Amino acid sequence: MTRFQKTSVAILILIMLLVSHNVASAQQKEMMVRISEIEIHADYLEEYKAILKEEAEASVRLEPGVISIFPMYQKENATHVRILEIYASREAYEAHLKTPHFQKYKTTTLKMVKSLKLVDMGGIDAETMTKIFKKMKKGKR
Repeated sequence: MTRFQKTSVAILILIMLLVSHNVASAQQKEMMVRISEIEIHADYLEEYKAILKEEAEASVRLEPGVISIFPMYQKENATHVRILEIYASREAYEAHLKTPHFQKYKTTTLKMVKSLKLVDMGGIDAETMTKIFKKMKKGKR
């Protein structure tokens, strides 16, 4: 298995963990989980990464409905960026799209993006994934 495949599997496991944790919590609305697959023009890579890092930090800090904006890149090809996006609900996602920090990110990086694919995800085994979250919580103590 290549590094990219291992990274993809790890991302999918993380998504399943997060989605299934939500399924176990009756108080929350259904979360929205997405992987953004983005290819950046090489000439803009460093500038793009700086803008994305700023946007991701602001989203998580300022928006209660944003659970994760976790940007990553492929080690074999740094122009291939993946973002694990997790929102508390569809409404939280829609509100995120209207924020000043997202609008700034979108408008300033438009020329930098070679391709963009948004992949909506769903969980598979909520019961087992909830147990994994409990293990992770114990490990932090």
